Amino acid sequence: MKHHSIEQLQALADVQPLSPCLPMTRTERLERWARLLKEQPDRRLGTLPGTEHTQAAERLKMHVPGSPITVAFEDPAFRVAGLGDDSYGEAKRFFGLSDWQLHNIVCHCHLGDSIRGASAARRVRAAIGLWPRIRAFFA
Repeated sequence: MKHHSIEQLQALADVQPLSPCLPMTRTERLERWARLLKEQPDRRLGTLPGTEHTQAAERLKMHVPGSPITVAFEDPAFRVAGLGDDSYGEAKRFFGLSDWQLHNIVCHCHLGDSIRGASAARRVRAAIGLWPRIRAFFA
């Protein structure tokens, strides 16, 4: 193995320090989440049972390993940006979703025991709303 000083390595390669993540807008976060889900279109993701019937305090703590929220939490950029875990409440806060929107993405009553990554991606993208998607299309 050959050893080089930092100065020698900088002369050989374009070494850049890691820059902090730029803050993402709500739409950018949701688009990134949808993209992560779409990258694994056939991955079976767990759903959360009865989000609409659970008391608010308990709903915020809900968690299922391997859910669409887990896919978001697996992303290092989201963790650096402040996504603390893969619970329902943390996803609601981080992505700026209403209970109804998150219910449509992860609840068992609409989806059964699991959802494919591609289907979850469509549901996340729908939560963005039509107007922001139209603006992004023409930007």
